[in-house]
Amino acid sequence: MFELLGVPPQVLLGQLLLGLINGSFYAVLSLGLAVIFGLLNIINFAHGALYMAGAFVAWMLLNYLGIGYWPALIVAPLIVGVFGVVIERTMLSRLYHLDHLYGLLLTFGLALIIQGLFRNYYGISGLPYQIPAVLSGGQNLGFMFLPNYRAWVVVASVLICFATWFAIEKTRLGAYLRAATENPTLVGAFGVNVPLMVMLTYGFGVALAGFAGVLAAPIYSVNPTMGEQLIIVVFAVVVIGGMGSIMGAIVTGYMLGIVEGLTRVFYPEGSAVVIFVIMAIVLMIKPEGLFGRTA
Repeated sequence: MFELLGVPPQVLLGQLLLGLINGSFYAVLSLGLAVIFGLLNIINFAHGALYMAGAFVAWMLLNYLGIGYWPALIVAPLIVGVFGVVIERTMLSRLYHLDHLYGLLLTFGLALIIQGLFRNYYGISGLPYQIPAVLSGGQNLGFMFLPNYRAWVVVASVLICFATWFAIEKTRLGAYLRAATENPTLVGAFGVNVPLMVMLTYGFGVALAGFAGVLAAPIYSVNPTMGEQLIIVVFAVVVIGGMGSIMGAIVTGYMLGIVEGLTRVFYPEGSAVVIFVIMAIVLMIKPEGLFGRTA
């Protein structure tokens, strides 16, 4: 078989697939951030901590209550979402008319508190979470051995991203949400409960982070630092795609995961910074992001 720049095709295809898997996490997490910023105008720096909380909730459901992976895939995001609703009602709702910086500082503080609480009770060594039996094993693709669970992560990510995009862009509820971001007073005049809609939107956005956390739990060790290792990259993904752009978050998440995987093949030293280099270039050429709207 041919080689591209001296790289065997097996290595190239393997890294492409691994990049797609990483991109699946980037897409779901950046989607939650884009929903929250696009509809609430809040830069939610607590997103990484809530992603970590989703993984820990799944672990606690299994080890304390005997609730396995499949129910946890629904229950854990709901619990994280309810926690998000409490945050929105008690704290964030007071900041909507202030500068973005206040929301950023508040959610950054919340992230430190949440992470500190889990670190205090569970340490930082990491806790294992069992892959569900039905997804154990893998498939021999010829160029690599693909674990079934990682294939499931890609499928689940695509499904949740498509469902979210469809709900926001193609349904009446989504139309109300988009209208409420432009003119909440007018939407409220039509009988729509805008504060309730905003509250549920934030809850849904952080529930997406919780969902990603449950997906990540069997792959990575469940530990309090797993969110902080990912959130900066995800913020870069959102900026590149366009702050608040749903389609931008999804497409850019997958795309940058693949780019990161290819960089590991051709220039491994640059794989940790390639996303930030792309972000800098995009901001210089198109400051609103690839899919963002010009103000």
